[in-house]
Amino acid sequence: MSTSALDPKSSESITPVRWGVLGASNFAVKVSLPSMRRGPLTEIAALASRDIGKARAAAESLGIPRAYGSYDELLDDPEIEAVYIPLPNHLHVKWSARAARAGKHVLCEKPIALSAKDAAALVDVQHETDKRIAEAFMIRYHPQWQQARDWVRSGRIGELVSVQAAFSYFNRDATNIRNREQVGGGALYDIGCYAVNTSRLLFGREPVRAMVLVERDPEFGTDRLTSGLLDYGGAHLTFTCSTQAVAYQRVNALGTKGRIEIEIPFNAPADQPCKIFLDDGSTLNCSSAKVTSFPVVDQYHLQSEAFSRAIRTGSPVENSIDVAVGNMRVIDALFRSAESRRWEKI
Repeated sequence: MSTSALDPKSSESITPVRWGVLGASNFAVKVSLPSMRRGPLTEIAALASRDIGKARAAAESLGIPRAYGSYDELLDDPEIEAVYIPLPNHLHVKWSARAARAGKHVLCEKPIALSAKDAAALVDVQHETDKRIAEAFMIRYHPQWQQARDWVRSGRIGELVSVQAAFSYFNRDATNIRNREQVGGGALYDIGCYAVNTSRLLFGREPVRAMVLVERDPEFGTDRLTSGLLDYGGAHLTFTCSTQAVAYQRVNALGTKGRIEIEIPFNAPADQPCKIFLDDGSTLNCSSAKVTSFPVVDQYHLQSEAFSRAIRTGSPVENSIDVAVGNMRVIDALFRSAESRRWEKI
């Protein structure tokens, strides 16, 4: 992300992109959409739900001018240029494809598909329609991740040899879509995908094989505790994710000469500064770690602004559909490993 994405003056000559939203999930209404609306390049013009009452209530609460009682109605709106899709996971491919074929650019929540094969189908749709399709990994737009990647690339920690990631929360609500296996619930799809995505970002290459250990909820059937290992060819990702553990998240990147620790790597707060640590390992109590703090930013705001800018200027997007397919290849291999109980090639 260039610094121009944070500079309002750089947006003065760019016409805002008119967005539509498919779905009125609690996450979208309370988290992502309020952040998106603050961007000068992002104009949210319409919201659709299968329940027109829910659509109107959500649109009114967010100051969105138009509400539709079906997704197709919104896609038929000729003024909408881009669509944001925060629908349940199993609906992502279907509505991303329909939106692109309706002439809209697409920013779809993660995971963009439930398999690499389905994600690859969206590559074909992008070529067919000439519309941008990207997966919404908002963390890639946060400056703390930009800094971590720059430190790795510049050799500040020597050669990167290991990334360790943990991400967990506790949720046993049977009605929550994260606990419904048939719609793509479970820890790996919901939060383990972040460990996969960010390790690929830091290593700058693809892993070659994967192994995982999964504990499934006896009632829901979803993976409630998943611990995995990715082989990057002489370097590793180790991660644990859980939907039934204490809320926690942390990333450590270990190099031959130092390490990077990201304190709140995934749910970076939009109302307080974030900090990361660069440590040369000269002390074991971390007193040698130097802190880098970042001004308050909203990663969902940065994401939608960058995508709007890409639509207007043709600049690349940070987490394109091709990158998304790579993430799903790894997740597929992890799920295969859960069944085979052995290493699986990616």
